[in-house]
Amino acid sequence: MKTDARRRHDPAVRGFASDNYAGVHPEILEALALANGGHQVAYGEDEYTENLQRVMRSHFGPYAEAFPVFNGTGANVTALQAMTDRWGAVICAKTAHINVDEGGAPERMAGLKLLAVPTPDGKLTPELIDQEAWGFEDEHRAMPQVVSITQNTELGTVYTVDEVRAICEHAHALGMKVHLDGARIANAAASLDVPMRTFTNAAGVDVLSYGGTKNGMMFGEAVVVVNPDAVRQMKHIRKMSMQLASKMRFVSVQLEALLAKDLWLRNARQANGMAQRLAAGVRETDGVEILYPVQANAVFAKLPHEVSRRLQERYRFYFWDEAAGHVRWMCGFDTTEEDVDGFLQALKEELAR
Repeated sequence: MKTDARRRHDPAVRGFASDNYAGVHPEILEALALANGGHQVAYGEDEYTENLQRVMRSHFGPYAEAFPVFNGTGANVTALQAMTDRWGAVICAKTAHINVDEGGAPERMAGLKLLAVPTPDGKLTPELIDQEAWGFEDEHRAMPQVVSITQNTELGTVYTVDEVRAICEHAHALGMKVHLDGARIANAAASLDVPMRTFTNAAGVDVLSYGGTKNGMMFGEAVVVVNPDAVRQMKHIRKMSMQLASKMRFVSVQLEALLAKDLWLRNARQANGMAQRLAAGVRETDGVEILYPVQANAVFAKLPHEVSRRLQERYRFYFWDEAAGHVRWMCGFDTTEEDVDGFLQALKEELAR
């Protein structure tokens, strides 16, 4: 039977707004087709979700348990809700996605308090954590119970293995748990050139939100519980958080295809490599300043506001701080050298006008 659907976009149009703009990797589409057909038990009791547990444990240790969810905000809200009491608080960087870009969902939906700390580069340190890690027995203050870090950060910077380990040791010594928002965890691992376990379970992280959509999946993420003692009733909280997919096999098979071999790493290396190519070209261009170290797949820059506005008519990207003239350029798994070189040429043309 022929479908009535029509292509309603130009696949030749490229941009640098977000790695979410990219399509689905062909290997993910193939996996979705393989999982289709016939009947499988709903709500995660299917064979794909069962096998996903084995795959996740190969990356995050023998006690890891994956709970597939619909999206990143859902993963973070579900994870943090399972890690905190009703009176609990979460310490995070002021730039953290949970603080800036989730519409207040962690506080509104999970019922917790965010204690946001300003950082120069998006990264927390034990010393910065201590700005809010106090008053544990003060009934007038939300109790700090979790430290949440993002790897890589919202500013494109990457925690080293030692930095993550220091945070985990410090948080645990204070009786707190550690959550890692891994929306771009693959890009961080590619940047550090280490397995993901090195800066997660091996470093002391208790729970992580595993990001797949930005790394080539159609939809879906997962809460990965590394330390079973760090959460309570994850299955029930996932359901209450409206993150339990009935046809979960179609989330799980994507994660399986991404992680069973090296697709996650190939995609991340491509995105990171294109960001490095973009940054190299920007550094050779007068009138543009790179704001933060380019360590993953993001380039943050400062350029004249009118230049950005004209450039946005040719390529889609976002202002990070419009008043300051700061912009963010993101590369995805499908970004090519031709994409980067075309953008750099357009940038130079607009700067010359």
